[in-house]
Amino acid sequence: MNEYRKKVEDLEINLNSIIKGKKDVINLIINTILAKGHILLEDIPGVGKTTLAKAIAKSINAKFSRVQFTPDLLPSDILGSAIYNPKEGSFEFKKGAVFCNILLADEINRASPRTQSGLLESMSESQVTVEGLSYPLPSPFFVIATQNPVDFHGTYPLPEAQMDRFAIQLSIGYPSNEEEINILYSQEKNHPLDSIKTVMKFETLLEIQKKIADIKVEKSLAKYMIEIINQTRNNTSIKLGVSPRGSLMFFSMIKARAFLENRDYCLPDDIKKLAIYVLSHRIVLETKAKYSGIKKADVIHDIVSKTPIPK
Repeated sequence: MNEYRKKVEDLEINLNSIIKGKKDVINLIINTILAKGHILLEDIPGVGKTTLAKAIAKSINAKFSRVQFTPDLLPSDILGSAIYNPKEGSFEFKKGAVFCNILLADEINRASPRTQSGLLESMSESQVTVEGLSYPLPSPFFVIATQNPVDFHGTYPLPEAQMDRFAIQLSIGYPSNEEEINILYSQEKNHPLDSIKTVMKFETLLEIQKKIADIKVEKSLAKYMIEIINQTRNNTSIKLGVSPRGSLMFFSMIKARAFLENRDYCLPDDIKKLAIYVLSHRIVLETKAKYSGIKKADVIHDIVSKTPIPK
């Protein structure tokens, strides 16, 4: 386990050298990768979302694909399609961009709902079904999607079913003045990505993910987590609470955090630390609460603060 933790520390150093001054964000992203989750980055353009995705792929020697989502993008452009082979007199499946280890879905909310729905199966089952035939995706496979929270023209809000497939929703945000000065000089001659080296093979990542599954979660802690989730289903400000899929993802996320904290068991602090990031984007607020200025994160924070911690 110590060897695995050293590999993860090296990955963290790599990513912090690319995205400067955002250690907490990098830690959450690594947490999600270890938990086999998908990431939604909702942020303004130019803060390093694409660079971050490329750095992750390069660090673990994984196959990387980037798709720019636009209104005219079709599901077949992502998933692939059956192409007729005149020599053989039959159809051959030509794989799309989704057949990779890391898929960057850039500006995902610019594509139509039909195209967005093409990712649902791949994100939940790691496979693609075309013309009645299923094709497994490489392992590991995870999606890093981006969307701009400011520009709403020509966009399609992500449906609840798709939001539920993302383990976390994050914002990188602007760097501090000092860090932005460092960024200027770090890219004066070469891009930092050019110097990124592979710190682990993706096969090693798969081994780490298997080890994390063995981390202990006491029944009392699981009950505490489920009590928080049940509160989202019975809150007057919430129209749609967290699903069982969300519970499963939360369970995996707290195990991964315990690993990052050098523990083989989970604590209530793991749940409290991750609740806002894992649960906020999965709930739908009641209309009255939404237009009265209440934020999803505030509702989750309130629920967590009022739920008794197991003794």
